[in-house]
Amino acid sequence: MSLPSAATVFAPQRLLAAQDVRRYGVPSVASAVRPPRLLDRVRLQIRALHYSQRTEDAYVYWCKAFIRFHGLRHPQDMGGDEVQAFLQHLAAARQVAPATHRQALSALLFLYGRVLDRKMPWMEEIGRPVPKRRLPVVLTQEEVCRILSSLGGVHGLLARLLYGTGLRISEALQLRIKDVDFGQQAIYVRGGKGDKDRIVMLPLALVAALRVQMQQAHALWASDVSAGQAGVEMPHALERKYPRAGQSWAWFWLFPQDHHATDPRSGVVRRHHLYDQTFQRAFKRALQAADIPKLATPHTLRHCFATHLLQSGSDIRTVQQLLGHADVSTTMIYTHVLKMGGMAVRSPLDVLAPP
Repeated sequence: MSLPSAATVFAPQRLLAAQDVRRYGVPSVASAVRPPRLLDRVRLQIRALHYSQRTEDAYVYWCKAFIRFHGLRHPQDMGGDEVQAFLQHLAAARQVAPATHRQALSALLFLYGRVLDRKMPWMEEIGRPVPKRRLPVVLTQEEVCRILSSLGGVHGLLARLLYGTGLRISEALQLRIKDVDFGQQAIYVRGGKGDKDRIVMLPLALVAALRVQMQQAHALWASDVSAGQAGVEMPHALERKYPRAGQSWAWFWLFPQDHHATDPRSGVVRRHHLYDQTFQRAFKRALQAADIPKLATPHTLRHCFATHLLQSGSDIRTVQQLLGHADVSTTMIYTHVLKMGGMAVRSPLDVLAPP
């Protein structure tokens, strides 16, 4: 009697592993037949620590760049000298910003310390560039009105929401139906920066527009349910704990995309929320239409929210809580506007007697 081939024996395990990758985004125990590649190990370790998708993409990008810079050598065969040479190339040849330099260094330290499990003395000796504190770009209230009047539809509502609440663009796009409480006039931010929750005010001027937006989102949700489409993405392991929660109305996106897309981690085709790049392009067009010569972005609306609140006399601790800052020193950057205009020392030229 002939023995079955290896392909026949391990075919069910490979099929199960592929199904687990599509469903959960990580390989199962059955995929241990072949050890994962280095970049797959980086992704697995990042997800084990519950880092964000953006952090995963950035770390994988810098690991690839490091390997390609040294001629596709394996990082296991390299060390501090190669890391230092790559960082010097970024600073001298590519002239990257200090924040970008720190991000690349963090990715390589994560690669060697967390993935390759190498605790070398050179990891402590590599200096981290200190980013300089830059003043944020702030628009006047009149400039904000001009930009908002140039934005219509869902982009106009999203821009007014960012300015009216101080949310980050990612926090606003990831809002669910359950996060908007009209009775309490509050918006619940779940899993913001640093995976922290907070509550911000619900502007009364947006109540009617948000109800209309919910009606439009409900039509998309009903069509997905009738078509048997996979539900929206759920945080962490809630999709396995509550299999039908992703298809419920409460978990649906407040700003859903008009088409379906493939989940980058699980490979499941489902409805995602609006893409930030789409809104950024619309904001740029509105900035040009308003003829405002400032380097403003959608994040500028968050700066305007904090600055205008401080100008109106709001307490800085309250602004800190609304913005979700861990330290009040971060919020203090917005007090620079209080040192300009009528609240500051007058220029000696203004009080000089005319000749």
